[in-house]
Amino acid sequence: MKSILLIHTGGTISMQVQADTGAVVPAENNPLILEGEKLKQFANIIEIEAFNLPSPHITPKEMFKLKQIIEQYMREQTIDGVVITHGTDTLEETAYFLDLTLNTSIPVVITGAMRSSNEIGSDGLYNLVSAIKVACSEEAQDKGVLVVLNDEIHTAENVTKTHASNVSTFQSPQYGPIGFISKSIVHFHHTPLHRTVLPIEEISQRVALFKVYAGMEPDLLAASIQLGYSGIVLEGLGQGNVPPSLTPIIDEILKKEIPIVIVSRCFNGIAQDVYGYLGGGKGLKDLGVMFANGLNGQKARLALLVALHNTNPRDAMSKIFSV
Repeated sequence: MKSILLIHTGGTISMQVQADTGAVVPAENNPLILEGEKLKQFANIIEIEAFNLPSPHITPKEMFKLKQIIEQYMREQTIDGVVITHGTDTLEETAYFLDLTLNTSIPVVITGAMRSSNEIGSDGLYNLVSAIKVACSEEAQDKGVLVVLNDEIHTAENVTKTHASNVSTFQSPQYGPIGFISKSIVHFHHTPLHRTVLPIEEISQRVALFKVYAGMEPDLLAASIQLGYSGIVLEGLGQGNVPPSLTPIIDEILKKEIPIVIVSRCFNGIAQDVYGYLGGGKGLKDLGVMFANGLNGQKARLALLVALHNTNPRDAMSKIFSV
């Protein structure tokens, strides 16, 4: 029987609805910990609680702590896989951070729930069992960090939360899931072609993220630099364009050797240097803006943040972004 490290971090999967107020709040004791006997039939479970936080409270510092915990356990004992329970609001960000920074071939699977533990139709325990099954699967080796909910297996790089409350909220636009879980099998029908791993030893700098909009003023970008941010990610218009009012400040920021990455704010498609008008992608590329092909804004922010903490930031950025 395989040994699986199960790390709890909080989130709806470990919360309960208060009968008197109807509010969903963290339980005093994580209800999933009471389900240990049900999990033993699938694996030898090594269970710890890293912290108990709603996912909007998670920062890159907590993500880095998870990386350290996993690496410590891998050094000190034999584990065949890792499962992390996490709130869904920032689940995709933690998953992608770990995908970028963990250098391991064993399965690392993140799961959560859209309904708290004492709601009708609670999906937490079901998703947890599915995640453990995936972590035990030989086919899950060497696929990077995986996200498992609602019988589907997604890559950390592509998955995103698409609905505020539906249990099928996690989707991978353009690509779809790479596998599924049934009652009896874990089946993979796709395999990621590549994965970038960037080792880091700390997380301290800050990267700002802005959604570009019609008539956007340049003072927001200028203020972020004055506040000491080390990089900027822009969710650009269409294929990666901005209003012309932003080009002077973008040029000024890049001349200070502060990196700027652009993604598309569109749900599908990628940012690329196509348009040649003022504010268009071609001009931005000529100024030195990098393009994050296929990443959404929140993941591009983490990718830039991780790259800035690598021993060779420029080389790290060139591995992730189109420069």
